[in-house]
Amino acid sequence: QVQLVESGGGLVQAGGSLRLSCAASGRTFSFSRHAMGWFRQAPGKEREWVASITWSNDNTYTEDSVKGRFTISRDNAKNTVYLQMNNLKPEDAAVYYCAAKPSELYLWIPSGWDYWGQGTQVTVSS
Repeated sequence: QVQLVESGGGLVQAGGSLRLSCAASGRTFSFSRHAMGWFRQAPGKEREWVASITWSNDNTYTEDSVKGRFTISRDNAKNTVYLQMNNLKPEDAAVYYCAAKPSELYLWIPSGWDYWGQGTQVTVSS
């Protein structure tokens, strides 16, 4: 059984920063062999891709609206993926989810990810 547990969300003023963490666990889960992704979902909107990181070479990809502000990284020794979010804007407010899958294809598509966390709320006040 694989568990992904997000943390680090909260309330922040516009222009502020947060760092989200997602800790993975599972007796047979090989974190270092899974691509990791961050997605978000605002009320009334579909879940959208934010950023991904591969397992083979730690290549990172970020959605255009967060590029230059958000950074995804991973620590395989801690089975944890991070999302550093700087210069937050009110439109970044959402529930943020992490996800994992062994394939490194189509990392920006929400469907096809094998494992999901429960999400952490990010609220940005203007």
